This record gives sequence, C-alpha cells and structure tokens, in this order.
Amino acid sequence: MKAYVFPGQGAQFTGMGKDLYENSPLAKELFEKANEILGFRITDIMFEGTAEELKETKVTQPAVFLHSVILAKVLDVKPDMVAGHSLGEFSALVVNGALSFEDGLRLVSKRAMAMQKACEIKPSTMAAVLNLDDKIVEDICASIDGVVVAANYNCPGQLVISGEYKAVELACEKMKEAGAKRALILPVGGAFHSPMMEPAREELAAAIEATTFSTPICPVYQNVTANAISDATEIKKNLISQLTGAVRWTQSVQQMIADGATSFTEVGPGKVLVGLVNKINKDVETVSAALQ
Repeated sequence: MKAYVFPGQGAQFTGMGKDLYENSPLAKELFEKANEILGFRITDIMFEGTAEELKETKVTQPAVFLHSVILAKVLDVKPDMVAGHSLGEFSALVVNGALSFEDGLRLVSKRAMAMQKACEIKPSTMAAVLNLDDKIVEDICASIDGVVVAANYNCPGQLVISGEYKAVELACEKMKEAGAKRALILPVGGAFHSPMMEPAREELAAAIEATTFSTPICPVYQNVTANAISDATEIKKNLISQLTGAVRWTQSVQQMIADGATSFTEVGPGKVLVGLVNKINKDVETVSAALQ
C-alpha cells in the first residue's frame, strides 16, 4: 500500500514551485487562484523572494502547503493513506479529498496568523532533544515548574519539546544531565504544539467549524491520535486539537506500516520526512516526489 506524507513549516526554499508554475498549466492556474485568495502574490515571494521573506508567517505556511498540494495534483497521486507533519496535515486533507483546495488554503492562512498572534503574547520556544528515551523526556517536562511539554515525536531518539522560554531552558539542562546527546533551543517564533497555542486553537477552531469537510477517499493518520481516521467530524476535532497537542509522527508512521504501508512518498519541498521514516523503519521504500 502506498502512503503519501506531507512536510510542515521549515521545508521552504527560494524558488520553490517555480518549475511547476512554468511547466504545468494546472499548477499555474492553482497558483494564480492562491494569489487571489490570499490577496497578495505569494508566487513572487516563493519564486524570487529572499530566505527572510519566505520566513514571514503569512508566507511560510501557505507556501509549503501550496507546493505540496499543487505538486500532488500535477502528479495526480492516488494514495492508500496519507499523513502530514503539523502544517502538512492540511496538505494531506486536501489530497485525500476531506478539504477543498480553496478551503485548505484559507484555513492554513488563518492558522499562520493565529499562531503568530499567540507567539507574541508570552516569550516561548522549542528545543530539540537527541538520544534520550521518550519517557525520560516526558517525565522531566512534567517535573518542571512552568509550561513545557513533549511536542514533536519525530523519530526514535529525536523529540522536540515546547513551552515557556525559561521552562524549556531548565528542561534542556535536566535533559543533558539525564544523558541527552543534545538539548538545543531552536530558532522558532514560539511554542508550537503546546498549551501556549491555546489562543490560536480557539481562533482556528471557529474557522474549522465553519468549513465543510467531506468523507475522504482514504484515511488520514492524524498527528494527535496517530490512528487512521476517515470520519469528517472526527477529522475536524483532531485538527482543532493539533495546535496544542503533540505531533506523534513516530507513532503515525509505525501505525501506517502496521496497517500495510510498504512505500512512503514525501510530496512537497525537501525530504525531511523521508529521512524520519527511514529512521523509524529501514525496511520500507521511501521516495521524495520533489526530486523526481
């Protein structure tokens, strides 16, 4: 069975999508539709912008989403199952038919703005912890006075924590004392996938509730449950929980394999997820559609 996976924020690069735009009439049409929906020419920034311009919140998330979804439509992918890492879950839900292209883009744009506002409320950050057992990381987070939680279960031995700046700093010190190879503060704008995103979750929840979701053509393995979901109401509920809940990527990939996935194709900029899937299970085939 073929699994298709979609990357999140951080996969962007200058020039992304330009070949698609120039070589595919369908891609060009969809990119121009996106420019209209967003109210600015995101294609100019994607194709010619600087790394700094691409990092702007209102640009980054829609840009990665557009690259992934439009590439999938041009390739006319037929997945048996899908999953997306954080933001990538929105791409996955358009590709499996749960969301329309237009509604997916509007929600991603809303998500980006809501997250930016939440980041400005209180100093917060994330940190990567390497070579420490998940349970030890969780226990240390629970022992800290302040908000800090396990946020991204990326692959065995690579977990990202998220929360208030001082709490994350203190947790990093304790992780190193407990034997972590590294516990490194990341250059991010805030504490994604933690309780610090509650204001953004509330804002996005209203937009998601007002959006029509359809029954998908194949199950999505959602970040917060790591299970196969095909019910539109449940997909909505999990998508709302995602902003403050953990990205259970390791568990999602393991469950997809248990359910019969034999190949994983990453659709979008870069090949980060291909690398993570290989670390989770060396025996499955991995492909990066961006490199084809």
